[in-house]
Amino acid sequence: MAKNTDKPEKKNAEKKPVKILETILRDAHQSLIATRMPTEKMLPIIETMDKVGYHAVECWGGATFDASLRFLKEDPWERLRKLRNGFKNTKLQMLFRGQNILGYRHYADDVVEYFVQKSIANGIDIIRIFDCLNDIRNLETAVKAAKKEKGHAQVALSYTLGDAYTEEYWMKMAREIESMGADSLCIKDMAGLLVPYEAEKLVKNLKSACNIPIDLHTHYTSGVASMTYLKAVEAGCDIIDTAISPFSMGTSQPATEVMVETFKGTPFDTGLDQKILAEIADYFRPYREECLASGLLNPKVLGVNIKTLLYQVPGGMLSNMVSQLAEQNASDKYEEVLEEIPRVRKDLGEPPLVTPSSQIVGTQAVFNVLMGERYKMATKETKAVLRGEYGKTVKEFNKDVVKKCIGNEKQITCRPADNLAPELDKIQAEMAEWKQQDEDVLSYALFPQVAVDFFKYRQAQQTKVDPSVADKESGSYPV
Repeated sequence: MAKNTDKPEKKNAEKKPVKILETILRDAHQSLIATRMPTEKMLPIIETMDKVGYHAVECWGGATFDASLRFLKEDPWERLRKLRNGFKNTKLQMLFRGQNILGYRHYADDVVEYFVQKSIANGIDIIRIFDCLNDIRNLETAVKAAKKEKGHAQVALSYTLGDAYTEEYWMKMAREIESMGADSLCIKDMAGLLVPYEAEKLVKNLKSACNIPIDLHTHYTSGVASMTYLKAVEAGCDIIDTAISPFSMGTSQPATEVMVETFKGTPFDTGLDQKILAEIADYFRPYREECLASGLLNPKVLGVNIKTLLYQVPGGMLSNMVSQLAEQNASDKYEEVLEEIPRVRKDLGEPPLVTPSSQIVGTQAVFNVLMGERYKMATKETKAVLRGEYGKTVKEFNKDVVKKCIGNEKQITCRPADNLAPELDKIQAEMAEWKQQDEDVLSYALFPQVAVDFFKYRQAQQTKVDPSVADKESGSYPV
């Protein structure tokens, strides 16, 4: 009898269902259609999505904030409130760029704290916080603010390859992340560089270094993502990020339904219902066709780009580089620039290539090749990196490059935000005439001109001025 009762207990102990984070409302459409999905496309399917039993739905942050204001003429805060109102049982997650918030520069601590406070107050449960240099100091304020507001602080490691990124490096980072109070850790593989067996090794190492849940986020760009998830889950990964099939694959994430089916009947079985997932896929399929027909969804982003693995360059960075070269009638320099990127990256301390470091390295590589002399012209962003304005890189800068670009200018060694005075009051005073809700101050703080254009448009709508005369492409609206 004793022997028989032991068996089910042992079997149950082995069960470890993998949790699913759904990205359709944020990263999936950010990756495939430049973040252009309007709120009205999201709302009709929320009730069905809420029945799935997702670990969470990623629906905010990243580029959604900027795109909502700039291109869709929507209030991102209103979108969040509508989503929160619809999702009764599901946690909502956002992506947060550390001290950069959702913008492209470092903000003072008071702005970071206020943004976190308002994000959670408006409905966010989990905040995924990352830094483009993996400088822990740039994450501290946001993590503390999330904990203070009783939110879940997930810290993301920007995954990359290079001499400095050893097993010891990642394990040390995991220990530091846990000790700073993070509730979970995310491996953020923005370029699809993490291959299956390396994922297995990495997850095992991180599991041995910390005791918090591990989430793996990758993109299908290089074609290995679903296999990477399989090996990571077998190694103990707790959560994987997937996208419902019509907006999956390519530069997006593996398909939700495929990963659910993969683990069905195994100890990692998600328990999610394929019938409900099929309903969600059926809902988004016509929108996919609409995006393909309009050109918003370019079939090029749906394929496998093996150059991602060969050059360790994210897909978005490649497309940006191609357009930069085309504008200069220098498309023939493509291979030369690809070879220059790793050299520039090494000169700048070997940072991970993710917004904004990817754009900085890529643009500088283009200049180096087109000028015929390396660093004959250094961009202001390159100079800012070399001055330490973005934080500390994993390796030292190339001293000759520092001398050529910034000479004897003083370099910052402290946390960059330590040099920033509180700025919230000043921002509030600047935009007072436009303020209709507290959150407007934060929209203005991140994107001043774009926010003002939106505020003018909103005012025009409210006063019944015909917005059809507005030039939506230029962002110019009647007051």
